[in-house]
Amino acid sequence: MTALPRGETPGSPAADDDVAPPSSAVPAPSTGDGPETDGGAPGAGERAEATDDTADDDTADGETDSAGEATDGDTGDAAGSADDTGGADDTDDAAGGSGAGADADAAPAPLSEAEAELAAQRELRERIERRKAEKEGPIAAGGKLSGKAADLLAAVRAVESGEQPATSFFDSPAPAAPRRTAPEPAPARPRVPEPARAPQSAPPEAVAAAAAVLAEGGAPAALAGPAAETLGAQAADALRTDPWQLLGVPGVKPEQADGFARALLGAECGPDDERRTAALVGWLLERAALRGHTALDASEVRAALAERSVADPEAAVQHAVAEGVVLVFQDGQEDEQVHDGQGSGAPAESDGDEGGDEGAGAGQEPVQVLLGLDRYALAEESLADGLARLVNACEKDADWEQAASAAGSPSAAELIRAVAAHGLVAHTGGEAARAEPAALITAARALGLRALGATHSADGRRRLAGATGDPETAVTLAGLLSGEQGPGRDGEGAIAVDLLVVLDAPQLDVETAAILVESLADGTRLVLSGDPGVLGSAGAGRVFADVLAARACPQIVSRTPDPGPIGELVSGIGIGELNQVEAPGKEVVIVPVRDAGEAVHRTVQLVADSVPRAIGVPSSDTQVITVGHGGSAGTRALNAALKQRLNPGPGRFGGFDPGDRVVHVPAPGRAEPAVVVSADAEGLHLDCAGTEVVVAQERVESSVRHGWALSAHQAAGMRWPAVVVVLPGDAAQGLSRSWVYTAFSRGERHLSVVHGVDQALPRAVAQPPAQDRTTRLRTLLETPAG
Repeated sequence: MTALPRGETPGSPAADDDVAPPSSAVPAPSTGDGPETDGGAPGAGERAEATDDTADDDTADGETDSAGEATDGDTGDAAGSADDTGGADDTDDAAGGSGAGADADAAPAPLSEAEAELAAQRELRERIERRKAEKEGPIAAGGKLSGKAADLLAAVRAVESGEQPATSFFDSPAPAAPRRTAPEPAPARPRVPEPARAPQSAPPEAVAAAAAVLAEGGAPAALAGPAAETLGAQAADALRTDPWQLLGVPGVKPEQADGFARALLGAECGPDDERRTAALVGWLLERAALRGHTALDASEVRAALAERSVADPEAAVQHAVAEGVVLVFQDGQEDEQVHDGQGSGAPAESDGDEGGDEGAGAGQEPVQVLLGLDRYALAEESLADGLARLVNACEKDADWEQAASAAGSPSAAELIRAVAAHGLVAHTGGEAARAEPAALITAARALGLRALGATHSADGRRRLAGATGDPETAVTLAGLLSGEQGPGRDGEGAIAVDLLVVLDAPQLDVETAAILVESLADGTRLVLSGDPGVLGSAGAGRVFADVLAARACPQIVSRTPDPGPIGELVSGIGIGELNQVEAPGKEVVIVPVRDAGEAVHRTVQLVADSVPRAIGVPSSDTQVITVGHGGSAGTRALNAALKQRLNPGPGRFGGFDPGDRVVHVPAPGRAEPAVVVSADAEGLHLDCAGTEVVVAQERVESSVRHGWALSAHQAAGMRWPAVVVVLPGDAAQGLSRSWVYTAFSRGERHLSVVHGVDQALPRAVAQPPAQDRTTRLRTLLETPAG
């Protein structure tokens, strides 16, 4: 088994020959928090944290997330990914506690573009919920939607095709024009971002009523506000009628909902109460979405229900389907009878001993029966239809051959020719391969087309703008969808582009992808570009992987390798080999450690002293990446130690001081590195890559974390001049090839690996990537329309 190159700590007085090999000692697993997958902003309560965590990389309750990283029950810092702790050079004390916050009378700050985007998504989901409430009967089993859900899809298709105006189906102030069938380069409307709407808080009387019911059931009064926001103005009546609706409130676990129900219902409360089983089924699917799944195998759901003391899991699933809590799918077997005669949509059992819930006859392959929430079902159906629309509506109205001949590399020329002939193209490659989409954008603009590139992060936007030489060619995806960046919308509401290149495509979740594709006019060319070896999106779905697996469009594989020792190392990891590479300029250095305490100490030493002195990269440009937030060498421990060494202070602004490196999580799945500037009555003032951001006082705790150390999910889509990857002994279970590939590829000039996992690292790299998410998009893309 090959190993990482050995080397000394950059600039340390020890000679290379004095550095012990990584396998010299294997630290004992820490008894503290286990390695977590990355999370989003720290929230009050498990569910909120889990949501933000998925946004960055964690899942909860000891489950393994989509990237294969182990997660512990501490989802509480979901959105946060950066409270480090770790010993400084000579001190291991954690830094400053929380001091006095800003004034309590802070004026509400305007919402960010991400919050505006989330508000728009909430409106879409509310419409879906209203449609679900109108369902009159059970949804028949099968691979497609039926009933009201099918009607809704038909309505969407009718609006897209121009057969009927949008006002036939939704309330709107003005009739919508039919969608055009060609791009027609009409002038775009000026980009004037709409003011963000303030979040609608629950009426005080609704909160008070909910608090009274919660008090009867012994639940914390702090849940009253979230309950009223989640369940609406009638939250009190809903909770009294069905106490298990409390499971829909972020942070509430089944055990807590059961206790609340027992207090309210007394002897009427039982483990097989249909209200309880229906809530549990929905909760299980929501939890699965946090791990990236858009659906779950029915057998997994039944097994999980059995673990929750449900005596008849099959009946519970049938009831949940009949109530419209979940939808049932049996893709790939259109005509198979899967009912049990009750219209439940549950899989039928065969008469033989080998029957099981697949319902497959002799000579047939078993058909997987999936359960899913309608929000993800609708998103996947809409995305599949939208991608097919782009494929079929492409017009070859420009001569691209000269541009292809002038391209700087054969891969760039191949990409340009593919885009000239197709409406949808997938492009794969590493960091160096990003020059090819940049060349495509430049060539398209030279032909007079409106071409644009959208990235996952502001750092990616900066790198793309540098590659094209034109800042106007690059936006973040969140900024494009919110209208804060980009050319704006045309007269029909479509994004005013003829060619859109989405870089960092693996970070694209299914709901965002559906919104994006719906925002593109017929005739628009779409390129999905990214590195398939990195960790997947924080949200549910695996859009890029499903498009590649379905072969739904031409796929251009870049032949441009990443240069240097880091590029060579990462390329080997991508094929399952942890090779030794020559690093004459100390581009790659391994620092063996015996335990987590030493890992923290050496990490602080590297960031504060060795890397700046030996490599010439300042501490402000060096990023620490570790497996999770918890544990003795997680982001919390490392951030505390790094703060104490690099910017000590009392943390007088809610735990932060001016000059602190932080990560701001404005929405699940988005981590924006920033620096604290100041704080006042308005909130915490941050500098996010030159853009001032003010985080309201009430949102600081849940959306801002120290950011010297991040998780790999949070670091996806960004790069730094130098990176220190920390692998303490208790991180072994959180490692996977995708995780190692992502973490090691974040460094541009230098990579230090603080290595304490012995042979767990080469084993993780050698293990083939697994299908870590259950989705339906690939099947929908492979199924012919009609």
